[in-house]
Amino acid sequence: MSTITELPCVENTPERLCARARIARTISGRIMRNIPARVELAPGEVLGDEAARVVIEVPNPAGLFTRMGHEPIIGFGDSYMAGDWKAGAGTDLGAALTVFAERITTAIPQWVQRLSVLVARRPPRRHRNTLSGARRNIEAHYDLSNDLFRAFLDPSLTYSSALFDDSRPWAEQTLEEAQLRKVDSALDLARVGPGQRILEIGTGWGTLAIRAAQRGAHVTTLTLSKEQAALAAARAREAGVAHMIDFRLQDYREATGTFDAVVSVEMIEAVGEEYWQTYFHTIDRLLAPGGTAVVQSILMRHDRYLATRRSHSWIQKHIFPGGIIPSVKAIRRRTARTTLVITDQKHFGLHYAETLRRWRATFNEQWPEIRTLGFDESFRRMWELYLAYSESGFATDYLDVAQIRLERAAA
Repeated sequence: MSTITELPCVENTPERLCARARIARTISGRIMRNIPARVELAPGEVLGDEAARVVIEVPNPAGLFTRMGHEPIIGFGDSYMAGDWKAGAGTDLGAALTVFAERITTAIPQWVQRLSVLVARRPPRRHRNTLSGARRNIEAHYDLSNDLFRAFLDPSLTYSSALFDDSRPWAEQTLEEAQLRKVDSALDLARVGPGQRILEIGTGWGTLAIRAAQRGAHVTTLTLSKEQAALAAARAREAGVAHMIDFRLQDYREATGTFDAVVSVEMIEAVGEEYWQTYFHTIDRLLAPGGTAVVQSILMRHDRYLATRRSHSWIQKHIFPGGIIPSVKAIRRRTARTTLVITDQKHFGLHYAETLRRWRATFNEQWPEIRTLGFDESFRRMWELYLAYSESGFATDYLDVAQIRLERAAA
């Protein structure tokens, strides 16, 4: 389980901060001049807009500024895990982070943005997605506990963006309904039908494989998570389609065969930038003539991807080691070295914001049960921030998600 960065300057107090913490305090004050939120450091000491309805309370300013001063990219998240700051009474954490996300790129002075590039740490080599490293990285997240994910996911156990029906109010739609719509959308885009041979890269808990098998397709599905594979196989048996699905604990790079369609939902983010080319070459190698591939991916604008690709983020440290989010342009550059071309894209970023909002609400509701699985308060704050932080990214269009169809270029 991830650990919080230890305070390097333990002698710091609200009255006496080290040089780095003082710099972080000064920069935070500058940033807050342009953000409509109130940060309460102590009674009578406020950063930002004193009249703002969005309130951040900071019970431990010394801890917050020390962590931010010594770990500018990771310290803010670690400080939340440590309880240095929290959303104030009446302020939703996701809504608060959305206010920051809407303005953070313009609120941070250019000289601070340039400085952040100099202090950013590169991802640890142990997080590289080699054959052994990829297995460790997947296990670090997906093998935490099936019961943990059961507690906050919908009954389909689908851990990717849902797709709501825009012709009806989203509030009237269950998350399960929207998740199955997303799965069907990916299968429709890949033209999956009876008798076809389908490869799924990234099994999850088996919903897409089961849904494809119910269409009459023969499915081979790959995962590196033992926990997921066992539960997915059990669910396939319950659905009566186990004979149509081959569950494999196998890296995508080791896959063999020929398939009419390849479908991969939010797997590319875990591949690692240095292996994206291998990922698309593998799809190209395994896809039968006339076949179709669909990749659902979280996306960044290309300039944002370039700005973050060499840094080690809080999400990478605690949630998805080895992960990185591509841009459509980055995907095009990799597919240009294959016979595949993008023939369709279906974007639905705001649907992910709603998905994450519902996951977080259920996670918080179910926390008393989740806690009995052996997870502590630091873990609760880590996951609450992860879900809220991600929600704010999609709500502000900093992040997007799309189903991307790939087909062979016309001769």
